[in-house]
Amino acid sequence: MLIVLLALFLVALVAPLIIHKSGRQGFLILAAVPTAGFIWVATQLPKILASEELLASGAAADNRDSALVQTWEWIPQLGVQLSFRLDTLSAFLSLIVLGVGAAVLVYCARYFLADEPRLGTFGAQFLAFAGAMFGLVITDDLMVLFIFWEITSILSFLMIGYQAHRIFSRRSAMTALIITTFGGLGMLIGLVMVGYAAGTYRVSEVIAQGAELLSGDFAGAYMTWAIGLILLGAITKSAQVPFHFWLPAAMAAPTPVSAYLHAAAMVKAGIYLVARFAPAFAGETVWHIMVLGIGMWTMLVGGWRALRQTDIKLILAYGTVSQLGFLMIANGLGTVNGAIAGLAMLLAHALFKAPLFMVVGATGTRDLNKLSDLRTSHPALFWVAAISSLSMAGVPPLFGFVGKETVLQAALDWGLWRSDAHTSGMIAGEPSFWGAAWSWAPLVVVVLGSILTVAYSARFMWASFAKKKSRTTAGDVPVPQTRALRGFGRVGLMPAALLAAASIVAGLIPGWVGALPYAFGQTFTPVGGEEAAPLALWHGFSLVLGLSALIILMGLLLFAARARITKAQESVPTWIDAARLYRLVMAKLDDLAVWITGRTQRGDLSFYLYIILAITVAAPLSVMLFPLNVDDSTISLPNAAFFGDWMLTGHPIYLLAAVVMIVAAIAAIRAKRRFWAVLLVSTTGYGLAAIFAFQGSPDLALTQVLVESVLTVAMVLGLRVLPPEIPKAQEKHDNQWARALLAISFGFTMMWVAATAMASRVAEPISLAMPDLSYNEGGGTNIVNVTLVDMR
Repeated sequence: MLIVLLALFLVALVAPLIIHKSGRQGFLILAAVPTAGFIWVATQLPKILASEELLASGAAADNRDSALVQTWEWIPQLGVQLSFRLDTLSAFLSLIVLGVGAAVLVYCARYFLADEPRLGTFGAQFLAFAGAMFGLVITDDLMVLFIFWEITSILSFLMIGYQAHRIFSRRSAMTALIITTFGGLGMLIGLVMVGYAAGTYRVSEVIAQGAELLSGDFAGAYMTWAIGLILLGAITKSAQVPFHFWLPAAMAAPTPVSAYLHAAAMVKAGIYLVARFAPAFAGETVWHIMVLGIGMWTMLVGGWRALRQTDIKLILAYGTVSQLGFLMIANGLGTVNGAIAGLAMLLAHALFKAPLFMVVGATGTRDLNKLSDLRTSHPALFWVAAISSLSMAGVPPLFGFVGKETVLQAALDWGLWRSDAHTSGMIAGEPSFWGAAWSWAPLVVVVLGSILTVAYSARFMWASFAKKKSRTTAGDVPVPQTRALRGFGRVGLMPAALLAAASIVAGLIPGWVGALPYAFGQTFTPVGGEEAAPLALWHGFSLVLGLSALIILMGLLLFAARARITKAQESVPTWIDAARLYRLVMAKLDDLAVWITGRTQRGDLSFYLYIILAITVAAPLSVMLFPLNVDDSTISLPNAAFFGDWMLTGHPIYLLAAVVMIVAAIAAIRAKRRFWAVLLVSTTGYGLAAIFAFQGSPDLALTQVLVESVLTVAMVLGLRVLPPEIPKAQEKHDNQWARALLAISFGFTMMWVAATAMASRVAEPISLAMPDLSYNEGGGTNIVNVTLVDMR
């Protein structure tokens, strides 16, 4: 595993050199790396499946093949390890990440022009992106998972903004970075909370402790917040409502980026996270709301928006949003068959969405009003698009049909189980209308969303390949036949054709293709006595088959009524527009930043000092006034003797030095000449040196004297370029009082902090051991000198 991961990143470092030497043909060399990784993972499948069978039979985890788990210590103080684990889920995602990545790299060799600038940089970023996704799905450590998670965000930012000379590309890249990083930071907090509760950051161990975490000491609000924050990262990464708008905007990226981003990387990271944690947390209310609830809404919003697009790339983009909601529903059910269905649909989506984007890249234009009769001019392109679109629409015998039917069956079983559980009292609370509605909501939404999928799949094919007419004032005029602007040839079309063919093959042998999803389903606890059902093309005549037929029929009718649907969509007001709300929030943040900057960065050094001292006063006071229990101890206040006895009963010089320092401080404020003000300020420092000396620290006193003398000399030398007189204060009277109040507060606060810290000691002071350490270990009798020179 580590060799494949390192190879992806190391070759990414030399990718600019490879492409510089060989031109765009260098992408074929780069494609060899993920291809080799794909082959290696495929060879490990027998071991992975046998290992999962051992675990399912109750064998100890130590009996697993050591090649499937590799661990190295990284930050032992924090319990963070470089741990990688290849199980059914990670192997399944790895095959998609590496396989589709290799296909898209081959496609790049014909998509880009020979004189395209910065091709080497693009190749390096793409290969590193594949490496980050591969590392994300195989890591078994929560903190390392977060690192790879953020690497994918940064690399997607760079690739979306590849055409940096276009302002739309830059804005789209920044939007994607802000949204996904926002979710990622929330996810980091959730991962730390879950790791702390479990006592480990190993992902596999956290999943194994799922039931204990939800019923143990951290049950309740703590785990609810932890799970919710983790899911925040998932829904932002996978473009769920209301964060979905960044994904259509990312169409500013080159087509290869779109193909990989939508089919196998970035957005699939959130789906992977949901699938990974589903065995442990799928039964929680926060999970139902954030995964199932948001997933259902996303599926409908994405499908509805796809129907009104005139940009064929945006049709696919909003279709991806809808499909991501579909995947959230399937992988979020938390049942055995739901897990199998979720992975099946994940593979189906990768096999049809990547070639569809490749087709768009070959058309030469994205405007459906300029595309016409591409079927006649490019029949091979048509058949690739047709197979992929039919798979996306869920038409048999393609694998998209298998995946969709499996999800329909899982949603049906989930609704039946919840209805029975309500009736039998297995689910708390009396059966109600809303409880029944929620039980059947996933099935209803999947049906409605699938109808929209059929409609926008037909719209995509019509927009790209049909012979159309454009309406003008002179009547309907045929749109000229479209010819692709890029000469892809066989090499350019081969990746899309292979993936489209894979949809056919996988649909005909779903049981063999579904071995990994079936094994992954075994890791879930069955609900309602369910049994894992292997993937199959034909399940007999059933309700699900009837629903599939209804979906296709209604979807075609919806497409046929596209003119009326367009008018209906135009008449529906947009009450909430997430993209517009995002722009409004960002604009307000910019205004706030300008406002704050204008009132804080004023070029006034005294104002800056006032702000610094005010924070220095407020921060300790917030702790002192509201103390917290720490190890069953509280912050203690010193008694009156602490403040006065050492001054009154000690040497009189203490009191004399204190009086001199106070008088000098007051006189410095009242001084009219700069020279006298400097000397009076220095007097307070010399008074402190006297206290140090009489406290038995002559070396510390000497240091204080030397520092004070150097500062005094430096300030006196600086006075030569300043007027001798201190100008009268121009500030308002209330500002003077504010400064005086702050100065007094700062002094009392620091005194309070020092006294309280000494009175709240709960352990022996380390200074008690210093004489012995100084004499026996440091070989010196001056404790301060030995501490400064040797110990420190």
